[in-house]
Amino acid sequence: MAREIRITPSILNADFSRLQEEIGKITAVSDLLHLDVMDNVFVPNFTFDFESASKIIKESSLEVDAHLMVADVDRIAPDYAQAGCASVTIHAEAARDISGTLRTVRSMGSRAGLALKPGTQIEDYADICDEVDMFLIMTVEPGFGGQKFMTEMMSKVSRTRAIIGSRPIWLQVDGGISLETIEIAVDAGADTFVAGSAVFNAKDPAAMVTSLRELATSVAE
Repeated sequence: MAREIRITPSILNADFSRLQEEIGKITAVSDLLHLDVMDNVFVPNFTFDFESASKIIKESSLEVDAHLMVADVDRIAPDYAQAGCASVTIHAEAARDISGTLRTVRSMGSRAGLALKPGTQIEDYADICDEVDMFLIMTVEPGFGGQKFMTEMMSKVSRTRAIIGSRPIWLQVDGGISLETIEIAVDAGADTFVAGSAVFNAKDPAAMVTSLRELATSVAE
């Protein structure tokens, strides 16, 4: 059975001065909108506070996949679930109570995701698979958009796929996804893809999302 492919464009590279127009360009062809929330503490950059993020979540024509790159994630994650995000992803390195926070996010109706930085090993979290709806393997160091795809992370993606087994857990990759790299990530076992600069720097963002999906699907079949 072929894997279902999901494309979740990141607005990190969108034009924030006309954000709803930018989101509208890719709504018809995308699965979710990836919202990168950075606090300039856990990562060396700042994007949105909760008030700004809530406005985007409320007004978005796409359901939101929130990626929380924040230090106080155990406290903050439930707020994003309550705000209406379809998916809320926390970083293993930032959480003090990973299982408890994932369960809380789930209890509020959102999918619960667990993200790992490049240096963090998936094997350390294999025992909490049943509390996770999505693993996010970072293929760049979190904090900035437009970084080069780290091919060496594909072994971790493959190991994550093996750990997931037959469980209905999504396997997302984030960082440097483009027409040149998405096939490699699919081959390694990923099924959910964050694409920022590749989409919003394209002349036709919707066409780029469609091309990424078609290429990934052809490899997954």
